[in-house]
Amino acid sequence: MVRKIFFLLVCLTLSGCFVKKKTTYGKTKTVTVAASNENDQNTTSAETATVPEKIDSKKNHKADNVVNAAMQYSGVRYKFGGTSKKGMDCSGLIYVALLNNDIEFPRVSHRMADKGERIKVERVEKGDLLFFRTKKGGKRINHVGLVVNVEADEIKFIHATSSRGVIVSSLQEGYWNASFVKATRIL
Repeated sequence: MVRKIFFLLVCLTLSGCFVKKKTTYGKTKTVTVAASNENDQNTTSAETATVPEKIDSKKNHKADNVVNAAMQYSGVRYKFGGTSKKGMDCSGLIYVALLNNDIEFPRVSHRMADKGERIKVERVEKGDLLFFRTKKGGKRINHVGLVVNVEADEIKFIHATSSRGVIVSSLQEGYWNASFVKATRIL
């Protein structure tokens, strides 16, 4: 019995996207998000009416497609290394959602974190990636989520957790706020 428990603990420790709940009482790290207003630039009405709308609409369409692909896995159970409806891990979810939209990307979260443009959390938009370090004392990123919605000061992201499977969470939640490392833009 002791061997089984030890073996189980070793397996759980080695899993890449393993996430366990921890209390965050007394944590001083806080991420606050405010909506950005990018329309404050001085541009002529001709510039505003043509170019930015086309760029934004293409970008928004691509982000919508990637988010919709990820949302198709909502409620799927967690499986280390999983990339299907039978089971999914955090990086597998992002990898499949991007691949379904013809975007090639690394398969593991710490490699995903090396791609894209790093952005401030205040500038996060739908389709951006959020990276976390969930292991106590861990030195590298081991969890990733995809931003599905930004409203006022709340960022919601879809990801896969070992305890609840594929879910949508808020960056305001204490656990995710304390584990947050960085955000990147890939779309």
